[in-house]
Amino acid sequence: MLDRTVAPAYVQDTSFSLINPRIKTLGNGADVVYIAGGSQDVIKIELVFKAGRWYETKWGSAHFTAHLLSKGTASKSSYQIAQLFDLYGAHLEVTPGLDYVSVALYSLTKNIQPVLSLLQEILLEPSFPERELEQSVSIYIQNLKVNLEKTSFLASKLFRNTLFGENHPYGKELGESEVKSLTSSDLRGFYMNFKDFTVFVSGKVDAATEKFIDATFSSLEKNTQTQKNISRNAAKRVHQEVEKEGSVQASLRLGTESVIRSHPDYAKIIFSAHILGGYFGSRLMKNIREEKGLTYGIYASVQPLKQAGYFVIGADVNKENIGITFEEIRKELRRLRTEEVPQDELLTARNHFIGSLQSEITTPFAHADKIKTLYLSKLPADYYQKMISTVKDMTTAQIISTADQYLNEENFIELAVG
Repeated sequence: MLDRTVAPAYVQDTSFSLINPRIKTLGNGADVVYIAGGSQDVIKIELVFKAGRWYETKWGSAHFTAHLLSKGTASKSSYQIAQLFDLYGAHLEVTPGLDYVSVALYSLTKNIQPVLSLLQEILLEPSFPERELEQSVSIYIQNLKVNLEKTSFLASKLFRNTLFGENHPYGKELGESEVKSLTSSDLRGFYMNFKDFTVFVSGKVDAATEKFIDATFSSLEKNTQTQKNISRNAAKRVHQEVEKEGSVQASLRLGTESVIRSHPDYAKIIFSAHILGGYFGSRLMKNIREEKGLTYGIYASVQPLKQAGYFVIGADVNKENIGITFEEIRKELRRLRTEEVPQDELLTARNHFIGSLQSEITTPFAHADKIKTLYLSKLPADYYQKMISTVKDMTTAQIISTADQYLNEENFIELAVG
């Protein structure tokens, strides 16, 4: 008989099981990745185009082509398109990025045919109306003016400019003059890049729905995007403090170039960064927030992109505390690469990292996001399980070695704006 006065033994679960995807290649050469799961009659269809800022020939064309994609077709206005999606309880989300543009459709499975037909029309016959472009440009400029008053925006902008270069796709920030120079013709021209795509379908999909999805995306033209190589100079260590008149606080950014997901040391780097500043109990939070009271929050993270990656630490502090905050951050970086991490701290950070990763796959849509990352980065199916194994087995000596090689403060860009 079960003795309920005795707590069950603690067993750490380190498994990471993704839904097994099924990949179909259509007649036009496009892959459709099916991630079937869930009990709700909902479906997400996401097209990922190799058409981000990396492929621009005119600054801003990727961003505004994506934003205006659903703002009109040959026969429907922006208002009519929005009305039809609302009528069927569907939602279209278009997200431009540095490497890719994502077009995601969320719908009830029973309504997928009319809303997917509407999406097909949007993709085949976008009109990029001049009036919609003028409105989008106006909104962008107003938002830009607001952001330029924020020290956090300016610090992040300066950090990427310094790391990658002002005219590199990863370092570029669109200015008012560049945005104003865009025309509908520019967007129609850039839309020719929206030919290299993959479709990710997640949720509850029956045979009839799958057949309709395959037929819909077979109608799109599929061409392979030519790989674009962009050179840049290696970033040098710099310390810069930029005064912003009227500001009582400053935003700090410290970091350096890092690695992409396929790098063999990626798991070790992100776990070392997690110990440093990846969760509320991290070293930077304990020192700079809890002990010193210099900030409400501070973070450290690795940002992997398609062609490069970077490590960054960010915090907002009072202007008079810039110097001491920089010094305390440097101290924690030095400590990470020279002193062993105590076992209790290592266990806490490890459990938090693994648990957080496992909690990211609670729905079929979440599984699809992870599978999408594996597909686009050409990673093996057991990539996340191997990441957990690496973190689980990582020793204090390996943390020191990793931090010394990749998180050495002597190579960092250090910036403060405020």
